[in-house]
Amino acid sequence: MLENKLNNNEVELAKEEERITKLKALELFDTNKFNEFEVGTTNGLCEIHKFLFEDIYSFAGEIREVNLAKSNFRFAAAMYLKDVLSSIDSMPEETLDDIIKKYIEMNIAHPFREGNGRSTRIWLDMILKNRIGMVVDWSKIDKEEYLLAMERSPIRDTEIKLLLKNALTDKINDRDVYMKGIDISYKYEGYNTYTMKELDK
Repeated sequence: MLENKLNNNEVELAKEEERITKLKALELFDTNKFNEFEVGTTNGLCEIHKFLFEDIYSFAGEIREVNLAKSNFRFAAAMYLKDVLSSIDSMPEETLDDIIKKYIEMNIAHPFREGNGRSTRIWLDMILKNRIGMVVDWSKIDKEEYLLAMERSPIRDTEIKLLLKNALTDKINDRDVYMKGIDISYKYEGYNTYTMKELDK
């Protein structure tokens, strides 16, 4: 289990992490904190991650210095990570295809010890909103389809491109779309104790 500021056991940590970071995600939207963050950069992603997770992990917003793997996939090696992230920063984001490629590369990099998926999906939506006036309606993307497409994306990005393109919406400032999206984003990672509506009181 990761060392955490709450000193909770694994089950309690998961619940509290979900509750606290979902409230922070809501604050991010309601206060327009997004506008203070860089768009499409590693630094901007670190700002999102720090904002969401700073009450839970001392490493919030910090690039990892340990190697990470999930199932049989190894993410970017820690010793090369800063170079990889620098390369991602310089990738174009003019078109939807550019943006999705950048998102895939950032997922492969996996810069943090925990909370990569949740932070990076918000980061992706910020780029989409800024560059093409769209965001992903995550509630339209099935969990298993998404996870499988992301797993295959380093070799074949056709599936994830199709899923994301078919779920785009121009409701970029719609609070309900955002809240449902956060719920689904957390569900992808196995967090589904609270809904955003329950926490929005």
